[in-house]
Amino acid sequence: MFRQLAARFKAKERAIDKAYGYDISTPEARTRAHRHFKWIDHGILRTFWTNLDEIAPGVWRSNQPDRDRIHKYKEMGIKTIINLRGTNRRSPFLFEEEACHETGLTMISHAVHARSLVSAQILLDLLGTFETAEKPFLMHCKSGADRAGLAAALYLLHCEGASIEDAKAQLSFKYVHISRSKTGVLDEMLLAYERDCREREMPIKDWLQTRYDLEKITAEFNAR
Repeated sequence: MFRQLAARFKAKERAIDKAYGYDISTPEARTRAHRHFKWIDHGILRTFWTNLDEIAPGVWRSNQPDRDRIHKYKEMGIKTIINLRGTNRRSPFLFEEEACHETGLTMISHAVHARSLVSAQILLDLLGTFETAEKPFLMHCKSGADRAGLAAALYLLHCEGASIEDAKAQLSFKYVHISRSKTGVLDEMLLAYERDCREREMPIKDWLQTRYDLEKITAEFNAR
């Protein structure tokens, strides 16, 4: 009975999600988009919970910010926002794009997934952004738990010379990341890098270019 009710609720939520949130060009559309942002994208939960943390000097991670938080980030001195949710033109992206334009912040988008791995090129492009983005910068996904955690780990490995153990700590329950779920595939990626480094130390960029095997890592995770 509970599973049936949960399935119906999910189906209803998906239907509402597809129905609106694509436009903020009129007062009516903005109202619907705000409703989508608050309730379908769970923005109401992020009103007071930000998952904000400075992982290195001038480098922050958080969950999806709303307009007010972006203005506060501007006051904090943030120069760049790295959006890890991609450019899907839904309410979170549209409101964030608008707020960044209002504040003069640079917005850079990369589409990273929470429950599956992305290509090496996408991750290498993200490393390139870390090298060139104006600091202080903030990276975020939806909850600030999974994609932000992986990106933070990659930043520490690539730009700070951190140990793998310190990088792995970015994917922890401290940030509400749950490794015993589908998002654990992100942990599996770092574990694969760690295993390869036991054989031969290599920078994360070199590993992504030469050893990263999305399908193999995914298969190993699913087997476990």
